[in-house]
Amino acid sequence: MLLRRTCKEVSALLIAREDRALLLADRVALRFHLVACQACPVFERQILTMRHALRQWRQATDDPPSRP
Repeated sequence: MLLRRTCKEVSALLIAREDRALLLADRVALRFHLVACQACPVFERQILTMRHALRQWRQATDDPPSRP
């Protein structure tokens, strides 16, 4: 079945999603898998946490140092 993906494939899609837009079939398969799997949503949350932390770090390093 085209919508059926392994955890390894889903992990690769989650990582690829950070760099590019996924095809519709990949997005649908990803959603189906995340509903059925216990481990992959945890991995997805970890990726989202890292994305958020990196965004905050970039903003902190882009700001000029404040002077007293």
